[in-house]
Amino acid sequence: MADQKFKGENEQLIDPVAEQPGFDDTESRIAILGHPIHAMSVAFPVALTFCTFAADLLYWWTGDPFWARAAMWAVGAGFLLGMFAGFSGTAELLLVSGIRARAAAWTHFIIAVTLLSLLGANWGYRLYGYETAVLPYGILLSAVCVAVVAFTGWHGGKLVFDYRLGTAKGS
Repeated sequence: MADQKFKGENEQLIDPVAEQPGFDDTESRIAILGHPIHAMSVAFPVALTFCTFAADLLYWWTGDPFWARAAMWAVGAGFLLGMFAGFSGTAELLLVSGIRARAAAWTHFIIAVTLLSLLGANWGYRLYGYETAVLPYGILLSAVCVAVVAFTGWHGGKLVFDYRLGTAKGS
């Protein structure tokens, strides 16, 4: 009886997803000379999202229309470059079985698409009157975008550093 009680201590749990063929296939397929395009391109929309919020704050503080115009250009560039990063990330997700098999990769994808939607809405809101768009809704949209980009960036970094997704295998 005592043997049956402690039988489970030495048994290891098996993850059924990890047992699927291709689960360990996590190397980037969308790369230039081994450098993943998604990882290289996400820095621009992340930085431009923060720049948009900073320009909105400076417009609110100074009233100088330059900052409202700068925010419009920053969010537009962030959205367009984010679309490029999104296309490369989506290709990685769909083409690499080890990435596609992980729920965390899909979560990152959904958060990133949400971010792109918010950036697009923020840019579109500013296109026909960038000065009047900043207060109050433009700056609120920018603040939400900063929160979402921080969350999706943290999540994407976790995928790379903890799960080693999209990286090359060391020899």
